[in-house]
Amino acid sequence: MYCPLVVSVRNCSSVGPTDCCCCQCVTIIAVMLDLHLLLSLLLSLLPLLSAQTYHWGPCPSPKVQPGFSLQKYLGRWYEIEKLPASFAKGKCIEANFDVRKDGSIQVINQQYYKDKVRKVEGTMIMPDPREASKLGVSFSYFTPYSPYWVLSTDYVTVSVVYSCTDVLRLFHVEYAWVLGRSRFLPAEAVRYAQGLLLEEGVDLYKMRATDQEGCQD
Repeated sequence: MYCPLVVSVRNCSSVGPTDCCCCQCVTIIAVMLDLHLLLSLLLSLLPLLSAQTYHWGPCPSPKVQPGFSLQKYLGRWYEIEKLPASFAKGKCIEANFDVRKDGSIQVINQQYYKDKVRKVEGTMIMPDPREASKLGVSFSYFTPYSPYWVLSTDYVTVSVVYSCTDVLRLFHVEYAWVLGRSRFLPAEAVRYAQGLLLEEGVDLYKMRATDQEGCQD
């Protein structure tokens, strides 16, 4: 049966018997267009996703630090290990958290990349004080806050951080960090952090140590 290329009709009940349109064909065409758009979007994301860690399905909900104190967490943290992140490919990576005059939390991330020290300033928020360790960070007025969940920290030595973002409700992109108050952590502290991530189902296959050799404070 001939069917003209009509894509504006989604509700077949609105098509009259005299309309020059095959409702079934219209539905198929609409679905094909939706799939084409979805495929195009997924293909456009491939270069980004290739440098990240992603899995099918929604984000998990790992256990987080109980009784978290943001005040104790402030200060400088050095990146010891992480899952791949396209925005952090350099060495000497660190994050410094401080309180601005207006009471907001300032985040300054710093790394040495391509023979240059690069800094980016952002803001940290606590969406729900009842879940104080589930924080959010953003480095642009035009981007939403990304999850920054503190799974465990003793505030003085090590911190284990997890972040996950759902993409189209089809899969999720996850990040994980082992942070230290110094550029180098004892081996037992790193093993503790890795064990915690494993318990929460984080695949450590892509976990990589951050180069902190020869860095200046």
